[in-house]
Amino acid sequence: MDFSIKPLDAKSTIAGIKTGCIAVAVFENKKLSAAAQALNQKGDISAAFKSGDISGKAGSTLLLRGVNGVAAERVLLVGLGKEEAVSEKDFSSAVQAVARVFTSLGANEAVIALPLDAVAARDAAWGIRCTILNTRDAAYRFDGLKSKKDPVPTGVKKIAFAVSATSAATAKDAVAQAVAQANGIDLTKDLGNLPANVCTPTYLANTAKKMAREFKLQVEVLDRKQLQALKMGSFLSVTNGSVEPPKFIVLKHLGGKTKDAPVVLVGKGITFDSGGISLKPGAAMDEMKYDMGGAASVLGTMRAIAELKLKLNVIVVIPTCENMPSGSATKPGDIVTSMSGQTIEVLNTDAEGRLVLCDALTYVERFKPAAVVDVATLTGACITALGHHNSGLFTRSDDAHDALANELLAAGKSSGDTAWRMPIEDSYQEQLKSNFADMANIGGPAGGSVTAACFLERYTKKYTWAHLDIAGTAWKSGAAKGSTGRPVPLLTSFLIQRAQAAGK
Repeated sequence: MDFSIKPLDAKSTIAGIKTGCIAVAVFENKKLSAAAQALNQKGDISAAFKSGDISGKAGSTLLLRGVNGVAAERVLLVGLGKEEAVSEKDFSSAVQAVARVFTSLGANEAVIALPLDAVAARDAAWGIRCTILNTRDAAYRFDGLKSKKDPVPTGVKKIAFAVSATSAATAKDAVAQAVAQANGIDLTKDLGNLPANVCTPTYLANTAKKMAREFKLQVEVLDRKQLQALKMGSFLSVTNGSVEPPKFIVLKHLGGKTKDAPVVLVGKGITFDSGGISLKPGAAMDEMKYDMGGAASVLGTMRAIAELKLKLNVIVVIPTCENMPSGSATKPGDIVTSMSGQTIEVLNTDAEGRLVLCDALTYVERFKPAAVVDVATLTGACITALGHHNSGLFTRSDDAHDALANELLAAGKSSGDTAWRMPIEDSYQEQLKSNFADMANIGGPAGGSVTAACFLERYTKKYTWAHLDIAGTAWKSGAAKGSTGRPVPLLTSFLIQRAQAAGK
């Protein structure tokens, strides 16, 4: 799908645009947006209101053909709710409705002339991003492994945003950012939706190599012998039961100044999590192919910022392997030594994500990072705490970490990919005590997502760090089962804001 900008000035009016369809907004109480008023030259739109064919409720639509005085073949009226109080939800409902109608139109191109800045505290750039991401989400299909493909929707393939000529440059930048973000989200969804017999650690490594070739990134993939030389005993303990070789992926986008410290994203890459010897129940175990959602999301984020050629140094690190049961698998009660030298009593082999991440978090010290954000489908406890709406955000509490947390929370809010800050306190660390090692890998059922974050925190003392638990937001179950692409919007917005701040 192609997105572009249609600048309007005194010589180029909305009514004069020749296109297959033009979408304009209407409000409750029979109010028309400015664009709708411009198309209402002969009263066709107000007549539709009077007839009761459209209410103006957010997400309602009415398609009109042959509107008098309008060059477009069709006019799509889209409800935005109350004019004085258009919410983000109302706007999203409206653009989702537009996307649904566009897929069934007998037209190849269309123009969106909605009031893109109608939402309070949101600008037109936000409106463009919201529209593109919702449209691309509606168009997403994953049927590459089906012998008979799903029917390909016909309809609109080219969408232009009608904006004033004075704001065209800003709108063009917003389109580029949104398209890159959508491409990153699609990659994340594709990787998450692939079955574990296809999306192996080697497949993830090859994906990173392909991306490096396409966008001129630097890539390094470490194998088992190199990980043994680095003494990553914690990470390697998770791989003991699997025949799939582990991979440790390092992907670098060096778009900033040479001396600028990088932002490092660490993604958990468990391509299938059986639970190991602490075997999971069979019901819904197929969803454990999504346990590499952190890895998929940081690769998707890297794709987005590489496409944008973001002027920022960003490094993605992915420890990836399977967690399987076998005669060689790590057993509950085993003690392993992490790269940091700290020893861990493995009380539950299903708490494996923290075991691979802790060595990755030690490894990234060598980059002297400006900030480190790890992303992981880490705990079911986070789903219990926050459901499927917010990712869990964990950091220490001091000036530097509070600033990082606020950046991430703001990026989540601006992108609609929200997070909620959770506590990390010394009192929770007590739950990780072990009689036989420096720590246990679980702290009991109470505060499970917090103690998991507390475990990781022990390996991050040398830099500013945050942890995102995306167990509740990375995928959907049930009839809509599939990867969501989160938190790519949050992470890309965070990095774009960092790049903008560095450029000032």
